[in-house]
Amino acid sequence: MPTSLLNELVSQRNPNGLISENYNLTLAQSMQSVVAEIQKETPNFTHFVDIFYELMQAKIDPPLETIWVYVALSFRRLNFTDEDPLNQLSVVTDLFQLISACSGSCGSSKSIALLAPVAFQVYKVAVELKGRDLGSKGDKKVIRELKSLIDAILGFVIVCYCKNLNGQSDVISDNDLNPIVPVKYLFSLWMDKNGNLESFLPLVNADVFREICERECDVNHLAGVVVVEVFLLKFCLNFMVGDAGKELEKELTSWVVSSITKIQNVYFFETLLKMLLEPSFLFTSILSSNDEVLLRKVLYDAVILVEYSFLNPKRAVHLPAERIKSLSLTRLIAMQEAIEFSREDGDQKRAISYASAFSSSKLPSQIIKWIASQVGMDEKASISIGSSPKALLRWLLSLENQGIRVFGDRILKSRAKLAVDNSKADYEHQSSKIEGKKANDNLLFYIDNKGEEEESEGEENKEINESMNAAFVAAAHSMKMTEDSGRKRKERGSSGKKKKIKYHKFDLSNTSDSTKERFSSVSNKGSSSESDIAEPLSDEDV
Repeated sequence: MPTSLLNELVSQRNPNGLISENYNLTLAQSMQSVVAEIQKETPNFTHFVDIFYELMQAKIDPPLETIWVYVALSFRRLNFTDEDPLNQLSVVTDLFQLISACSGSCGSSKSIALLAPVAFQVYKVAVELKGRDLGSKGDKKVIRELKSLIDAILGFVIVCYCKNLNGQSDVISDNDLNPIVPVKYLFSLWMDKNGNLESFLPLVNADVFREICERECDVNHLAGVVVVEVFLLKFCLNFMVGDAGKELEKELTSWVVSSITKIQNVYFFETLLKMLLEPSFLFTSILSSNDEVLLRKVLYDAVILVEYSFLNPKRAVHLPAERIKSLSLTRLIAMQEAIEFSREDGDQKRAISYASAFSSSKLPSQIIKWIASQVGMDEKASISIGSSPKALLRWLLSLENQGIRVFGDRILKSRAKLAVDNSKADYEHQSSKIEGKKANDNLLFYIDNKGEEEESEGEENKEINESMNAAFVAAAHSMKMTEDSGRKRKERGSSGKKKKIKYHKFDLSNTSDSTKERFSSVSNKGSSSESDIAEPLSDEDV
């Protein structure tokens, strides 16, 4: 077994004293020297380890680059080539613990963004396992350890984001918003000399990778990408060791909705949507075609059939307007893709439900209002344009053809055009024609009103919320299965016990009672004991 990196960190000493007024200059020069060394045929990073350790120790909240380079170079010194998956996993676990220790005083987004190398190494272990029988006692142990590590990473992520939502601000420095060197050089520290840089983020598509590397990338964006990768790794491992079916689909959907509600991060949500815009996922080495279909259903249900309050522009005033616009348009395209995907899969009821969810959501009115204010048109006269995702996309594309800049992104515009060209008939929302039983039977959707309870609502907003809830109920009936097991969900209560955070167990029962209350899945409106998603499973239920 390799020596623990965490022990190495604890035992290391600062040789040259604290850097003070020359900190920024020293950091910039050191990063440029590292970049120059990377480009050599046989780079030698030995003398950089102490420099970056000192830079990291000199500040309470050190820049991302200092921790990233120090950890990468410490990891390189191991020169660990053991092909045994259990030993590889031990190294990855040490890596996770080292990064967690180094970033303990950093903000949430930075702490999560620094886990990108961990996700990369976990993926490599998962690929190694996929080619195995998984029947041996040793392989089963590796699977257990890998699941434990992934759950630990997810627990770390959610606890980080919960701190922000519980009143602790996420401090981000100027260096974190404007990296000293392009992030592709940071990625290359973890790659072989001739390795493909895109493989450092193996679970996201090329568009997402280009956004990270070619545009201005801050830690918020990178953190969102990392969380998506860890999410996908959890799914792949579940499919690898479990039998895909309705029960697994329900469990995963409930878990995703619960996790999104807790994380409440726009960058993560948008990256998840962009992954769904791809005709197929890239990580087929650890995901079969049947599993991919199931995964798409789970993710589409989670991102479309729930109206998350953190996506409301009024609650995202801290984000750039272009980011909010990009998110709204990506959601719109994803909704159209979801409808078409369900139709091609022969699931007409699901397609109708997605169309119903769109019509009942705030998204059409938000987009139309934004366009109306931009071009000076009558908002009320344009309401009928948003009758379906396809109709709204066609209208937006027609505005683009008239010279009005709508998408602001060539790739996003191409995605929109492709979604419209590949689609067939529209699904209009006709709740009066949808068959079903009582209004609260098999409720599959809800509107997350978290964070809006403290806002004063006028009668008009209350009526809108009530009509949206009613529409989601109606949409639920369109997806009601012909066979009803009649099994009711057991009452779930909080144990009230607090536990310390452990790295090898995804258990959020350590969070405070107020945090639990804040992240209870839905308001009492429209929920029922037979709900599939109305009360997302807690982490203890998964």
